[in-house]
Amino acid sequence: VADDNGEPAEDLVPAVLDAVAFHIQPYRGRNDQSVHDNIKYIIDRYGDHGAFYKFTTSTGKSLPLFYIYDSYLTPPESWSEFLTPTGSHSVRGSAYDSVFIALIVEERHKHDILAGGFDGMYTYFASNGFSFGSSHQNWKSIKAFCDGNNLLFIPSVGPGYIDTSIRPWNNHNTRNRVNGRYYETALQAALNVRPEIVTITSFNEWHEGTQIERAVPKKTVTRVYLDYQPHGPDHYLELTRRWAEQFNKEKEQWLM
Repeated sequence: VADDNGEPAEDLVPAVLDAVAFHIQPYRGRNDQSVHDNIKYIIDRYGDHGAFYKFTTSTGKSLPLFYIYDSYLTPPESWSEFLTPTGSHSVRGSAYDSVFIALIVEERHKHDILAGGFDGMYTYFASNGFSFGSSHQNWKSIKAFCDGNNLLFIPSVGPGYIDTSIRPWNNHNTRNRVNGRYYETALQAALNVRPEIVTITSFNEWHEGTQIERAVPKKTVTRVYLDYQPHGPDHYLELTRRWAEQFNKEKEQWLM
């Protein structure tokens, strides 16, 4: 599962399986049937690994969870063949049944995601305002839609955004980190809608300036890497830990 800026990732899988949910990128010929085949392959190969992430559903089932990036490229009529109980090659109730999360970019996608038989939606992009889905101000209404239709809403937060090294025309989507304040604002917006899960974009996508991994100042002949000064190399990991603890604490209160 490589993207345009990456290497084929399969040989990395055993090394990173600590608690892994798969993010299925678009590829040439991706459709409902090919994704069904991908899911079978992944579960057959890694499903018994101790660190293969399983999500406990509202009915108490423990199921794998898959994020389908750019899911809107395939029409809901096709997804429903795979994701609804009456579909021609339905995964529901089979050994490969899972929780499938689609990408919401535009507002209309929420209806397509519901019709396609998905279990929920996530927003992916780290740039607040870039898309309908990634705009914090819309999360309350998306969450209400999801609650009303028994879908998971998974807001995605990021520490900032800058991708002009690979997309020079895209500087209007740059978002300054403000020494961690941008990240904390996004995390607060996510927690405000009481989601089940929050995702982080990203751990190490340096080319989009969304990394939170440890980082020190560095420059090469052709580029200066942004760093976390005046904070230390662990600044974003520390913020992540603090907010994860806060999230868990608040979740317990919501359930009371």
